[in-house]
Order: sequence, then C-alpha cells, then structure tokens
Amino acid sequence: MTTQAARPRSLLRPRKAHEHGKVTFVELFFDLVFVFAITQLSHGLLKDLTLLGAVHTALLFLAVWWVWIYTSWVTNWLDPDRTPVRLLLLVLMLAGLVLSTSLPEAFAEKGLGFAGAYVFMQVGRSLFTAAALRGHSPGNYRNFLRITAWLALSAVFWIAGAFAEAEARLALWALALAIEYASPSLGFWTPGLGRSTTADWDVEGGHLAERCGLFVIIALGESILVTGATFADLAPDAATVAAFAVSFIGSVAMWWIYFDIGAERGSRRIAHADDPGRLARIAYTYIHLLIIAGIIVGAVADELVLAHPGGHVDGRTAIALLGGPALYLLGNALFKWSTAGRIPLSHLVGLVLLALLVPAVDALSPLLLSAAVAVVLIVVAVWERLSLRGARALSSPEIG
Repeated sequence: MTTQAARPRSLLRPRKAHEHGKVTFVELFFDLVFVFAITQLSHGLLKDLTLLGAVHTALLFLAVWWVWIYTSWVTNWLDPDRTPVRLLLLVLMLAGLVLSTSLPEAFAEKGLGFAGAYVFMQVGRSLFTAAALRGHSPGNYRNFLRITAWLALSAVFWIAGAFAEAEARLALWALALAIEYASPSLGFWTPGLGRSTTADWDVEGGHLAERCGLFVIIALGESILVTGATFADLAPDAATVAAFAVSFIGSVAMWWIYFDIGAERGSRRIAHADDPGRLARIAYTYIHLLIIAGIIVGAVADELVLAHPGGHVDGRTAIALLGGPALYLLGNALFKWSTAGRIPLSHLVGLVLLALLVPAVDALSPLLLSAAVAVVLIVVAVWERLSLRGARALSSPEIG
C-alpha cells in the first residue's frame, strides 16, 4: 500500500451554484473597528472644518475605505470560518484599531502609527492571501503577487510620509494613494507577471454587494450615534428637538434611497453578470466612496445644526448641509447607472433641487435649511418608489 503526501487543505471559501457566500460573524466583528474609524473621521472633520482639514479628512477616508474594501475582496475568496483566515481578520482588527486611534493626529505626531498600521494591514494581508491561494487558485495567486508588489511600492511613500512634515507628508501620502487607486485600473501590471483583467477576478458578487451594503449601514449608524450623543448633551428646547427630528428623518431617507431598490437590484445584477469583477471594481470599489463620503459629511452637518439650529447659516454649515446629500445622491445615481444601465431621474432632480437651495442659504436658518434638504431627500425616495411601481404596472400582463 502506497501513501501520498497530504495536500494542504484549501482556505478558499466554498461556493455553491445559485447561492452567494454568507457574511460571517467574524467579518461583522471586524467591521466594528470601522465604526470607530468613521466616527473618528467625522469628528476630525468637525473639529477642523477648513479646506485643509477637509483635504486631510478626505485622504484619510480614502485610506480607511481602501483597507476595508481590500479586506472584503479577500474574504470573498478566503473562508473566514477557517481558523487561519479568522486569525488573520483578528490581527487585522487589532491593527485597524491602532490605525483608527491614530486618525485624529495622523498629520501630527501619530503619523507613523497610522502609516505603519496601514502598511501592515495592506501588505501583510496580501502576502497571507497569496500564500493561501498558491496551489489552489493559480490565476488569483499570480494576481495577489501583483497586488503585493503595488502595495509594497506605495508602502515606501506611506512610511516616508510618516517621517515628513506638513505639506511633504500630504504630498507623499497622496502619491501613495494615487498608486493604490490607479493599480486596479491598470490590471496591477507588474514586470514579469504582466497584468490581469477583471475577467480573471473570480469574484462572488452577492457577497461583495452585501459587504458594501453593510458598510453603508455602518456609516448611517455612526450618523445616528452622533445625532443621539449630541442631542443628549443639549437642553431639549423646541429648536433642538426639531433639529433632532429632522436629522433622523434625513438619515431614514438616505437609508431608503440606497436600500429600497438599489442595493438588492445591484446584488442581483452582479450575481448574474458576465464579468462580475468589472462591476465589483466600478460599482462597489470606487463608486461607493461617494456614498459613504456623503453620509460622513451629512453627519457633520447634523451635528452643526444640532449645536446651532437658529441664526445665520455660515459657509461651513451650508457646504456640509448641501454637499453631503449631493455627494450621496451623486454616488447613488452612479451606482444605479452602473447596475441598471440608467441614472434615475429622481436623483438628477434631487441634485437640481439642492443646487436651487444655494441662493436661499442667506434667508434660512440652519434648521430650516436642514429641513429643506430632508424634504429633497424624501422627494427623491418617494419619486423612485413611485417610478418603480409605475414601471411594474406597465410591464404587468394584466394591464392594457
């Protein structure tokens, strides 16, 4: 009787026909760190609501999103219920906590803590994934060698930026982000390994769609937490109660706009797409940035209105009140265009209505402007729901 060396058991996530991989509890546990990260970002922007502060927050947000979405891509392939993968997520969670605690002072004395944690998460996770895929998924193994090479290149600028000061740090970190954000569009081209195409990315679309939907919930949940915490510290007079109610209604409208139609339709679309990798890259990896950014800016606006519901609307409050929902509607419009093939008219009208509020800023208090924005979001949500019903009625064989 001959014996054969046992082949290492695959860490790949099992896939079944007509089913998408479930989001596991350890993935949800991992996401808790990013609840904290989103809170840190919104508080940091509120504390330094200047042009430079906005640029710093935008850069840090891009980094936070990138490390989260890359991890979500990895758990699309690797099975989080396997112990080695679970331990990987827990180690990344610890590093993510270091990264999150460094966010408020990332452009000050905690630059090395932020950059070190970020590089550790990105490069370390990619090396682990490449090792896990070797011998089990040759195409993705080669692709993760390419990804690791690109992340190692950007790591040089992350670490160099941590030792630089002021403008130099911003420039080096912006270059690092540019390298990472451009690499998927270039197929992670690497000397000796060539480039990949989206058709090579064997992504399970339903799982990735659910992960991104959960991140939208994280951002909306952080917005509600900020609203509740701020309201709890204020005297409950008529103005603050009204601002609290308007803020909540606005969050509900945002939830409705994304989840009522777009989220489920997007999940079905990517699950049955001929090239799910391409849709995952465009609709979920890039476009969702605008959606999450809109929620974060909207949370800052809610806190500003709760603190000062009356009086004159200053420039910072106006930009936050109008800019956050505008980013959110634009992101949703592009997301629905990429998954349904058309931009909803309701979203375009919503953007026009927000633009029409600009001349009225000087005549409105923060509370009234916030209420007007909430009305715009409600109009968009209701319009899209009625449009869907109308389309279903027209397509029904019983009609006509």
